[in-house]
Amino acid sequence: MSETDNAIDVVPIKRPVRWHIFVFMLPAVIVYSAVMVLPLIETLRLSLYNTVDGQPAFVGLANFKVLFGDPRWARDFWNALVNNLIFFAIHMCVQNPIGIALAALLSVPKLRGVAFYRTAIFLPTLLSFVIVGFIWKLILSPIWGVAPWMLDLIGLKFLFAPWLGKPGSALIAVSLISNWQYIGIPMMLIYAALLSIPEEVIEAAECDGITGWAQFWKIKLPLILPAIGIISILTFVGNFNAFDLIYTVQGALAGPDMSTDILGTLLYRTFFGFQLQLGDRSMGATIATVMFLIILAGVSLYLFVIQRRMRRYQF
Repeated sequence: MSETDNAIDVVPIKRPVRWHIFVFMLPAVIVYSAVMVLPLIETLRLSLYNTVDGQPAFVGLANFKVLFGDPRWARDFWNALVNNLIFFAIHMCVQNPIGIALAALLSVPKLRGVAFYRTAIFLPTLLSFVIVGFIWKLILSPIWGVAPWMLDLIGLKFLFAPWLGKPGSALIAVSLISNWQYIGIPMMLIYAALLSIPEEVIEAAECDGITGWAQFWKIKLPLILPAIGIISILTFVGNFNAFDLIYTVQGALAGPDMSTDILGTLLYRTFFGFQLQLGDRSMGATIATVMFLIILAGVSLYLFVIQRRMRRYQF
């Protein structure tokens, strides 16, 4: 037989279509579309409409012009956006570095009671934000709170102030409360990343005389940069979706004098209304759309710029 005949006799193997994968994924896709995709599309659509003579009418980008151009709307929006950026910056500069430091300490091989410390630090994350907000309001209350008494025990009562009641410190105080509650998340993610580092790498570093904190800075930290990047983007998304803790501690008006108002609380008051303010679905959807675009821009920056640079650095 010739080589041509052998080539003709070869029959390619057809792989069966794995329909069961689509069958098992279908319920999750339906549920996700119902609770996430469709509401998002409806929100984007609603931001382009407004009520004219009692009927919904397409107005294009007019709602966005009102949000950014009208003095009252623009003042509230930019105040909320700046507060949101400060809220995020405090988490990035306080929560994540402390979480990394705690994870590094817990990963020390000879440390005793690691399970207890890990559980104690992560436990506030499991608490309801209502409980956390109510407890910290009691702790920091200048009337019946325990904070003045505890500071008095160590001779530092002069440092106490009604932090939640002062416009200059209220946002910082609420941010630190949020840091206390959620610091366990970056700690656990970094702790898991540190445990996943191969022992061969650590042993090679020890053979070269790199031990202690020098080993962490020169060997471990570069290896856990992808985990730090994931934590950073999760912090960004979580902070720009934040609402619950500020609502619990400071109320829907985000007092005092709107000093703790962020995009989430502004969206709530605008969409549902509060006290004498009537709800406006179109403007609420407009604010929600701006929040979505901000989060989308941040996530895209991480995925297409920062993550690619980290991959080049790693490989």
